[in-house]
Amino acid sequence: MSTYLLIHGAWHSGASWERVVPLLTAAGHRVFAPSLTGHGDKAELLGPEVGLDTHADDVVDLITEEDLTEVILVGHSYGGLVVSSAANQIPDRIARLVYLDAMVPEDGESALDIMPVTQVLLDMAVSSGTGWRIPPLPELPPPGGLFGVTDPADVAWLRTTLSDQSARCLQQSVRLDNPAARSIPRTHIHCVGSEPEGFERRPVPAIQPNGTPVQVWELETGHDCMVTKPAELADLLLKLG
Repeated sequence: MSTYLLIHGAWHSGASWERVVPLLTAAGHRVFAPSLTGHGDKAELLGPEVGLDTHADDVVDLITEEDLTEVILVGHSYGGLVVSSAANQIPDRIARLVYLDAMVPEDGESALDIMPVTQVLLDMAVSSGTGWRIPPLPELPPPGGLFGVTDPADVAWLRTTLSDQSARCLQQSVRLDNPAARSIPRTHIHCVGSEPEGFERRPVPAIQPNGTPVQVWELETGHDCMVTKPAELADLLLKLG
């Protein structure tokens, strides 16, 4: 039995994994898919002080409170920053990091550094009534859809799970200064074929921090693959367990 900890991206919640969790548990594994502070059942906790550090602490606290070890830690999109920061704090409890169509930071980088287009979102927050609240991205024409989801029923459901994001999440830099974290194996899963016009993915180095060749898998689907291709995603994750 493996332990999977699934971390959602910006604007999302733990509900985004509800089609994947049963597939992993049916295979005999233990699965956690929490909502980070300010999202899902914790939406009322959103405030300007909620940032990347808050979310990394959410993950660390869950792992330590549940006394989890050998965790396969999966971060989707912005969640790549979260899992990187969490693993830096407790590397001895992490068996593998999985970057699912995710931001993959270097030490000292923020979401803005990895994806400069994020500045548009921060500008929106500044011009909003609050100065810090960023609403979910709008639905784009096909094949963009809502975070890559295009089926009308799925789009309608996904909308109900989304909530605003704090600007601080995109501004805070990740600290990756623990040498022990470099030894954690990594897997990268890229969603391909439906990228927005002008999208450029940062290349993944051929050699990972632990000195092993890079492992990159692809899913031909939109960004929210846990909604559009849950069975295919679960199959890939099960290969790691």
